[in-house]
Amino acid sequence: MAEFPNLSRRGFLTRTAAVGGVIAVPTLLTACTKTDTSSDGKGKLDALKKQGFVKVAYANEAPYGYKEGGKLKGEAPTLHAAIFKALGVDELRPTFTEFDGLIPGLQAGKYDVISAGMAITPERCENALFSEPEFISPTAIMVKKGNPKKITDLASAKKGGVTLAVMSGAVEKDYVSSAGISDDKVKTVQKQQDGADAVKNGRVDGFVLTGISLRWLAKTNPQVEVTEPFVPVMGGKKQYSPGGAVFRKGSEDLRDAFNRELKKITSDASRYVQLLSPYGFGKSELPPPSLKTADLCKG
Repeated sequence: MAEFPNLSRRGFLTRTAAVGGVIAVPTLLTACTKTDTSSDGKGKLDALKKQGFVKVAYANEAPYGYKEGGKLKGEAPTLHAAIFKALGVDELRPTFTEFDGLIPGLQAGKYDVISAGMAITPERCENALFSEPEFISPTAIMVKKGNPKKITDLASAKKGGVTLAVMSGAVEKDYVSSAGISDDKVKTVQKQQDGADAVKNGRVDGFVLTGISLRWLAKTNPQVEVTEPFVPVMGGKKQYSPGGAVFRKGSEDLRDAFNRELKKITSDASRYVQLLSPYGFGKSELPPPSLKTADLCKG
């Protein structure tokens, strides 16, 4: 069984809220950047077709990209395998890299694509190419089985006067505060399992986090359930928290080919859910067509 690091390193936690997206935890980058120089990036897909595989990096973070039983699993590898197969590249060859080293390794040419569900942020866009969003990360609330307090979202939590848990340093605390829930109704936990335990033992009525993470956590905590996800609003802006595949600068043609196949999947909700539901992704995680990486990269 794989052991999975805290998801806060991905950038969806320990960040301040951004307009329609996220601001990342700074990523350490190498001073030297390698770009694809094969015809200025053109022909990269042809080269991958000839060799029959694409090198991908993962950070062993469930449910985004991890190894279990020797097999590469998760949202990103599953989606990317389908896309590259459609492009004529049948095999993903994985390389494990600590999350903070993913972009430096990409820049150094150690692999072709980051398959780790990385958050799309302006800082990261300066150093790499992102696909269009593969998913968004709407918020949800973990509650006791049967949802005795009838919590559906933050507005209902405020109205019901319930107590909520959030992870230390996580953006969900900002969401809760923006919803008008007072600090005395909010408890901080250090780990995801701590939040689930607080719900189970009645210390809190709900645990606020992304629906993706909570559904994954609920698999090993049968005493709880997860509400339908919702997109929080701060300052009148929806907070989508999108993620995508990452390519080396100079690989625009490969990125564009990837995006064309990605659009076919994200435009087909049933296919998207069929592919990614084993990892807790559903229709609520489908990125809206109006959400574009070019806009997210501007901040």
